[in-house]
Amino acid sequence: MTPATPTLDHLRRYAIARSLFKPTTLPTAVRKLGFVQADPMRAPARAQDLILRLRVNDYRAGDLERRYVSLKIDEDCLVNYGFVERKTLALLHPREPRKAWDAKTLGHAQELLEFVRGRRSATHPKHVLQAFSHHGRMPGYWGGELNVSTQLLDGLHYRGLLRVKRRESGTRVYQAIAHPEQEQTAAARRKRAEALVDMVVALYAPLPSASLGYLATLLRLGAPDIQPEVRQVVKAAKERYAHAVVEGRTWYWPADESPRSRRHAVDDQLRMLAPFDPIVWDRRRFEAVWGWVYKFEAYVPEPKRTMGHYALPMLWGEEMIGWANLRLVDGQLRHKLGFVSGRRPAGAAFKLALEEELERMRAFLGAS
Repeated sequence: MTPATPTLDHLRRYAIARSLFKPTTLPTAVRKLGFVQADPMRAPARAQDLILRLRVNDYRAGDLERRYVSLKIDEDCLVNYGFVERKTLALLHPREPRKAWDAKTLGHAQELLEFVRGRRSATHPKHVLQAFSHHGRMPGYWGGELNVSTQLLDGLHYRGLLRVKRRESGTRVYQAIAHPEQEQTAAARRKRAEALVDMVVALYAPLPSASLGYLATLLRLGAPDIQPEVRQVVKAAKERYAHAVVEGRTWYWPADESPRSRRHAVDDQLRMLAPFDPIVWDRRRFEAVWGWVYKFEAYVPEPKRTMGHYALPMLWGEEMIGWANLRLVDGQLRHKLGFVSGRRPAGAAFKLALEEELERMRAFLGAS
């Protein structure tokens, strides 16, 4: 018997419930998510902390960085930069970048790598800057100039020759690492590709077909050497994942899940979500299930912003009612809200839900 086709309402509740699982421990939350996207901007906290605060019991801003050394996780690239379980590294490394270094850069990188390998302790970028100031400076991605040696550390980390051992005041501290060689048979490469696409589907489902294709393209950041196999997996998505056409779009989700299940119940809590939270990350899906366009405007000139510098989408029950901009001023949390309808919801229910969420945010930030 063919399962009944879900409605858009089913997909919306399913997207919320499967991602906002019951708060648990930090290691379990990272395992259930598979990947936690990172962002250095604090507005009012880093994205990784804003994502985890909704999924970890008594989580406080900075807990991931403070506990990083004791957790079996690593900073690395998947579809973006973030945190993965250490076992995931076997799917990503050794990694061969799409663009090779020229001879001069390669020579500098090898010199720097030997320096890190020769140190008994982890290597802070300041140690590298002291030893390799002669490498000079280079144009930065966002403008200005950066030290060549600092960029080489990033490049060696990306290539899997270094790992982030810990952070000190937000700065990555490195140690040398060696990953085992991967089997390069067609079957082994296909198996890696399937595992990575499965991770992406598990994190962001339900996914419109166009979003699945886009995420597969982004996987070239984490696994550039198996992009042909990743494309093959996506091409055969209907054979691997559950799917249905809903309001003219084909949607995908893990084969062992059902969007129509009654267990995907949504509570009436108000939640302020990070711009990169799995629930809102896919802007195409966001617009399809909530009917409006959310914009991340941190890099938009202030006069052109319509939602604010770091607008956090506000999820109330199963409705995305607007956005919030939060900031700390002298240790106090200040908020500015915007609403899709143009007006704040009337009644005591929203007032109470808002105050409860702001109180949770204050506790998370250690604010008053």
